[in-house]
Amino acid sequence: MLIQSRPSEAVPAAHDRVYRSLRARIMHGEIAPGAALTLRGIGKEFSVSMTPAREAVRRLVAEGALTLSPSGRVATPELSNDRIEELAALRALLETELASRALPRAHMALIERLQTINASLAETIARADAVGYIRTNLEFHRTLYLRAQAPAMLAVAETVWLQLGPTMRKLYGRMRRAEVPPHHRLILAALKAGDEPGLRLAVRSDVTQGLRMLAG
Repeated sequence: MLIQSRPSEAVPAAHDRVYRSLRARIMHGEIAPGAALTLRGIGKEFSVSMTPAREAVRRLVAEGALTLSPSGRVATPELSNDRIEELAALRALLETELASRALPRAHMALIERLQTINASLAETIARADAVGYIRTNLEFHRTLYLRAQAPAMLAVAETVWLQLGPTMRKLYGRMRRAEVPPHHRLILAALKAGDEPGLRLAVRSDVTQGLRMLAG
């Protein structure tokens, strides 16, 4: 007997597709701080009805990736200096711990992979590709932290990255990088040496220095 799916069963798949795409764009700085989004615009872009568009937005608002005003305006967050400082402190706490937990499993294959990502990062800088830079930089960190085998902690760190995405794009424009972040080399050196204090310091400096300059 052939069982036909009901139309409503297609909604979760559509909503998840919209959610994941918008989430990646926000995290990678493709949308500027304070940019407004509309359900109608989202629905038109992704060829979905208002229901999956609304559900995707609801999830992103819950994660802090979007804001919802009392009037119903949906936008990417414009972070205050205090909020930037708070999120920078969270990155320092979470990511130094993730790196520390990853260190015992940081074999040469991982270090070589991180070196390859770092080379790709240099290419995005040469192209002045802000979105590519942010995406590749997060890939560098995520690749290391996956070795920590601490999925709950990594999920929280990714939520922080998500909230910072538009601000990171603003930061990139201000810093106008000409080279790969120097702390990445220190991270790689500490991994090779098995130097936990050096690794924690390099990660903490890497994830907070630019943000605190922006807040200042």
